[in-house]
Amino acid sequence: MKKVFVAGHNGMVGCAIVRQLSQQADIELITRSRKELDLCNQQAVAEFFTSNQIDEVYMAAAKVGGIIANNTYPAEFIYENLVVECNVIHSAHLAGIQKLLFLGSSCIYPKLAEQPMTEAALLTGLLEPTNEPYAVAKIAGIKLCESYNRQYGRDYRSVMPTNLYGMNDNFHPENSHVIPALIRRFHQAKLANAEEVIAWGTGKAMREFLYVDEMAAASIYVMELDPAIYQQHTQPMLSHINVGTGVDCTIRELVETVAKVVGYQGRIVFDASKPDGAPRKLMDVSRLKQLGWQAEVSLEQGLQQTYQWFLQNQDNFRV
Repeated sequence: MKKVFVAGHNGMVGCAIVRQLSQQADIELITRSRKELDLCNQQAVAEFFTSNQIDEVYMAAAKVGGIIANNTYPAEFIYENLVVECNVIHSAHLAGIQKLLFLGSSCIYPKLAEQPMTEAALLTGLLEPTNEPYAVAKIAGIKLCESYNRQYGRDYRSVMPTNLYGMNDNFHPENSHVIPALIRRFHQAKLANAEEVIAWGTGKAMREFLYVDEMAAASIYVMELDPAIYQQHTQPMLSHINVGTGVDCTIRELVETVAKVVGYQGRIVFDASKPDGAPRKLMDVSRLKQLGWQAEVSLEQGLQQTYQWFLQNQDNFRV
């Protein structure tokens, strides 16, 4: 029986990883809530790894938030993410754990990276200023894994997801990301029979979205790859792998698809006075495809499943 620790199991991605790993009969899942184990506490993390004979670690724990949160609390975002990564990765190494998977973010890439963004774009330019502290922490996580691999022969891997959405997403009225924000807004407009819904920007910006269960499947797939195959497609100091669909859509297409899924019949107005953000953010996922995995859930399918989850759980959060 393989003992697997999923750090951050209450988060959107961690929860999806737990759902899928729990279906494997040969795995004993180990999880700890924040109250049970403070990952910022070095001694507590070290004692946890010493007292549990863990075989593998999925490092999905992180302090995350939208633009406003990243701009308002940059110190907390860089400090907490750095501390958690250092504690978990170092303690895993000291406990003799050979396999670990670190989950990063597409924001590690330069603001003006060539599209689609390849793994080689890392550290080739300036980061987006609004989430630079978070991005620097995630880059440090990749380099931590690579350093323990190089010095100690560990098998610590990293995956970088594109924009994620799905079950257990954050639907908070003020700090949710674009898809949960749109689902909530169109749902409220449908209930109120509102004549129109206003969307920010021109709708021309392009973005890529991956359903969270596919991110979980890709993470497990990468973790279970034979080391020789993984090393064949990576380099010691360029070892991370992009995870996405490799397909993007305009924000207008996204907005119209969400409205269709929710069943909103009114008018959609784009407010061009609001910012579009970067014109395009698309991941190059050719490395992952060469390794034998690619996404299968369409945007509309994923949105339908997300909306059903929202309807079933809306009493648990403010809408």
